[in-house]
Amino acid sequence: MKKLLTSLLFAPLLALASGPELHLDKAPVSTEPAALQNGAKLFVNYCLNCHGASYMRYNRLQQIGLSEQMIKDNLMFTADKIGEPMRIAMQRDEAKVWFGAAPPDLTVISRSRASEFGSGADWLYTYLRGFYRDSERPTGWNNVVFENVGMPHVLYELQGEQVAKVEEKDDGHGGKTKVIHLEQGKPGTMSKEDYDKSVADLVSFLTWMGEPMAETRKSIGSIVIAFLGVLFVLSYLLKKNYWKDIH
Repeated sequence: MKKLLTSLLFAPLLALASGPELHLDKAPVSTEPAALQNGAKLFVNYCLNCHGASYMRYNRLQQIGLSEQMIKDNLMFTADKIGEPMRIAMQRDEAKVWFGAAPPDLTVISRSRASEFGSGADWLYTYLRGFYRDSERPTGWNNVVFENVGMPHVLYELQGEQVAKVEEKDDGHGGKTKVIHLEQGKPGTMSKEDYDKSVADLVSFLTWMGEPMAETRKSIGSIVIAFLGVLFVLSYLLKKNYWKDIH
């Protein structure tokens, strides 16, 4: 009985150890308007077909330097008014039939992944560059970060097709861990450097979308800390002057 309980307790850990080793690349997240604007364009053209951003309204894109007319002419394909949320037409029930699960809303996907993996931007950056051909999957694609993912590689025309080379190595605990190395197969329309830059822009936009006021919050925080620092010095000098005659 004791052995049974022990095996049940450690079974999830053993299953995790036997899976592929997870390595996240550092995402070069940018807050520059040009990067965020390119990321918004990629998001609308490649992601918004299946994934909504229902907590983000089109008019908030003016915060990254786009005019109202630019948004209407280039980014609004699923809405009539600029104040509408970035929703999709696909119904959740239909999505479950087609993909096995409804594609998640991406408004706060970066913050959501951060709660699981420490850095949502790093996870997204590695994920979007980690697709490879897998004939055993229904979509023909798999991913080094999200094994057996149901999502096809929507950016494959840009990146091309990657091929996985799998090897097993000792995990240091008497078990084996799977390591996947990706090699470029059929080339895409972009070079590796250009594709990585485009993905970085898309991840930057997804990160911004999760908290559009992040830079403002950081600026206000810096001002508050500076104010408290000055107040501390003045308080110390006041206290020193108040107690000088007593000591």
